[in-house]
Amino acid sequence: MYKNLTIGAAFGMLAVVLGAFGAHALKKILTLEALNSFETAVRYQIYHAIVLLFVASFKGFSPKQSRSLTLLFSLGVVLFSGSIYAIYLLGIPAKNIWFITPLGGMVLVVAWLVMLAIFFKNREKK
Repeated sequence: MYKNLTIGAAFGMLAVVLGAFGAHALKKILTLEALNSFETAVRYQIYHAIVLLFVASFKGFSPKQSRSLTLLFSLGVVLFSGSIYAIYLLGIPAKNIWFITPLGGMVLVVAWLVMLAIFFKNREKK
């Protein structure tokens, strides 16, 4: 449980740091469109950091379900937000990694679907 909480807290802290960096340092460098993309990455990261904290603390998930959800949400954030950060912070051309961002988005959708399926399955048990 604490490992999963740590991942959520780390993602949250990093989102705040990157959001502040984007708001102050990058706004002078990036176009408005690029800054909006960067802010989307930060927003998705912070939303899913909160979800990870929920997953780690919700008693309705089995340990295996919690681990699976943590893995899916974490992978989705790393692929989705991480690919956007790579483009704007590391200067990796978007044309070289264009497929990673939507792949990360799809992993996040799958994570939400898995969570939904768990809730429906648990609802039927009661």
